[in-house]
Amino acid sequence: MAKMPVRVHAPGAVRVAAHRDSAVGEQGSDGGRETEKPTEKAPVKKKSTASATADATTSGSARARGAAGAKSAAAVEPPAAESRIALVRRARRINRELAEVFPYAHPELDFENPFQLVVATVLSAQTTDLRVNQTTPALFAKYPTPEDLAAANPEEVEEILRPTGFFRAKTKSVIGLSKMLAEDFGGEVPGRLEDLVKLPGVGRKTAFVVLGNAFGRPGITVDTHFQRLVRRWKWTRETDPDKIEAAVGALFPKSEWTDLSHHVIWHGRRICHARKPACGACPIAPLCPAYGEGETDPEKARKLLKYEKGGYPGQRLNPPQAYLDAGGRPAPPLGAA
Repeated sequence: MAKMPVRVHAPGAVRVAAHRDSAVGEQGSDGGRETEKPTEKAPVKKKSTASATADATTSGSARARGAAGAKSAAAVEPPAAESRIALVRRARRINRELAEVFPYAHPELDFENPFQLVVATVLSAQTTDLRVNQTTPALFAKYPTPEDLAAANPEEVEEILRPTGFFRAKTKSVIGLSKMLAEDFGGEVPGRLEDLVKLPGVGRKTAFVVLGNAFGRPGITVDTHFQRLVRRWKWTRETDPDKIEAAVGALFPKSEWTDLSHHVIWHGRRICHARKPACGACPIAPLCPAYGEGETDPEKARKLLKYEKGGYPGQRLNPPQAYLDAGGRPAPPLGAA
């Protein structure tokens, strides 16, 4: 990866120039952000090559500590274009850094089998995984198999699903997909994309969640967090989920797709929020062209952190042991104080 020399534009404002980063923004074709125009240069005091290289190769955890203790963090100032090889290297480095920060990242829907996962994923539309996890225990206790849910009284299912919102449409979808599973697939969730997307309420995003996490088959989950972050990081200009999936998938080996999805989504939920990213507490700030869109003060940024990094419980009532071992806390059940 190209070295990232530091240029001082004004006292106290340090920006790292990654000479091959693109200038594509999060929204619109021009991204709503412009590359900084050249101004009359003041005397510049440059870091040595060794120092700049050391800054560029610092580990994710070290950068996180540095961001927390410094008054400002280094931000990437993208030139007008980025070569394909530079984009691939930067994207893969971001994924490696996030893997260090979130080594225990996992799907945040509670499930014990593929049927529970496909139903929970359909229910997660327009609501939080937490609310789904608080709702599905009662659903699966009463209707543990596709055959049971296929024969259910819709009004009774609607009452259970009411807390997830859009409960009538979701009831129609989960009963419909259960009937198809019982009648066309022998009561088993299929392990092929082309079969999964035939189920009512199941699109490519849901199908890849199921394939990656229930069957171990690689897939990219393009949810709202994933879309937001890959555009902030300028991995793609696309806004259509299918095109985002193709563009990002081309940057990584297929074997990394599922874990990549977890890393990006976890980072989006915990640190890189939609309205106010916690830039000052971000472990990949030196690699992010959008640094500065959110709070850059480390102390203020830390207050924006969510879930385990902010001391709050995660989304799952029954999270994996690795998450608990790392200090994560399970979410409370529905109705808990």
